[in-house]
Amino acid sequence: MAITKIKPIRGTVNKALAYILDPQKTDDAFYVSSFGCAASDAAAKEFEWTRNLAVQQGTQMPKVLARHLIQSFDIGEVTPEEAHEVGKQLADEWLKGKYEYVIATHIDKGHCHNHIIFNAVNYVDFHAYRSNRRTYRELRQLSDEICKEHGLSVIPPSQNKGMDYKEYTEAKRGTSWKQKLKQTIDRLVITAKDYDDFLRLMQEAGYEIKTGKYISFRAKGQERFTRSKTIGENYTEERIKERIAGRTPRRSQIQATPKGISLIGDIQERIRLIDSKGYEYKAKLTILKEAARTLNYLTENNLLQYADLEKKVEDVHSSYDRTGKELKGVEARLREVQPLIKNISNYQRLKPVYDAFQRAKDKPSFKAKHEAELVIFEAARSTLLAIQGGEKQPSLKTLQAEQQRLLEEQQRLYNERAKLKKEARMIDTLKANVDDFLKPVSERKQEQKRNNQTE
Repeated sequence: MAITKIKPIRGTVNKALAYILDPQKTDDAFYVSSFGCAASDAAAKEFEWTRNLAVQQGTQMPKVLARHLIQSFDIGEVTPEEAHEVGKQLADEWLKGKYEYVIATHIDKGHCHNHIIFNAVNYVDFHAYRSNRRTYRELRQLSDEICKEHGLSVIPPSQNKGMDYKEYTEAKRGTSWKQKLKQTIDRLVITAKDYDDFLRLMQEAGYEIKTGKYISFRAKGQERFTRSKTIGENYTEERIKERIAGRTPRRSQIQATPKGISLIGDIQERIRLIDSKGYEYKAKLTILKEAARTLNYLTENNLLQYADLEKKVEDVHSSYDRTGKELKGVEARLREVQPLIKNISNYQRLKPVYDAFQRAKDKPSFKAKHEAELVIFEAARSTLLAIQGGEKQPSLKTLQAEQQRLLEEQQRLYNERAKLKKEARMIDTLKANVDDFLKPVSERKQEQKRNNQTE
């Protein structure tokens, strides 16, 4: 589990960098990295240089100088190396190779946590970073997705609902049995191959398991068993099995509905039955509207057999996954190209200043007057040397042309992916409607009986 928060830096960036770069907190800077700037307090000068260039380009000087992103992990869930890697991935994917940043992983406390300080404006188009509730929500979501990729637990925001005060305070201290059980289950359903494998992993995690009407778990040192259903609806035996099965690739999922069934005719027959039955008027109207929408889509897309619908669902999701992979490839190349453009530009722009410094008779006086320019030049030169080695620098014009092409491709993929995401949601809903319409009559009667009993 990772908890994220972000705060503005309005004072001095130097102090913030000095804090996160503390050798005692980072194993003598072993867990320190950067992007687009030096992995040291010299990054503050580079940040300032970029902000000044932004002002020259017409951007209003931001009141916020930089942003400080903190990503904290649960005790014992990650190694410092993994925490650092997760933090870099978060910074790379969130900032998209446009913002200079320094990341430091602190290991001086009971839990690993990342500090990421990035510039308030980017060095590509010099736009200021916008921080609001929506961007923060998206940032947390991205952090959760990356944690899932690394097999780390993700705790839903609603998990604390229904806790009493004692449980809440214990959860905050990390001492609640229920809280720890939730975290363990959330982490293991991600990696478990099936339900039996999940039970094995729970035992390996130190839990004693008691089966019966309800499944219960007991950790080492815990006096009583905890029924998993008492910690939330997502933790019943049935839901755990569903969560594990939900990770299985769609092609391997077994469909209970016959592949060769004729969709249009059968659904139309169901509609006639619904229309003739004594459903409550509003419920009937809702069902019939949804049925009509579903039929229209099936007809317009020539999805006449259930197998056709399955293939359509698979194709849409495959296309969505494909565009995601293509987008990651484009953004990875942008993260290579954009720092090159920045550093080559700075190198060429400030080379005359450096040459003048080399010729200056009073070097201390010259350095004091042009400290910022010389720091930026040295940073550009050392970065280019690290990237290119002894190879010839690529043409700035060539790199800028490639960047433009990549940005256009990135935007195209953004648009395509957004369209496919919308289509995937719609087709999933329609398939769920079809599966519901084609339920056996006996099953429908049982559902209606249960609904009537609850009214």
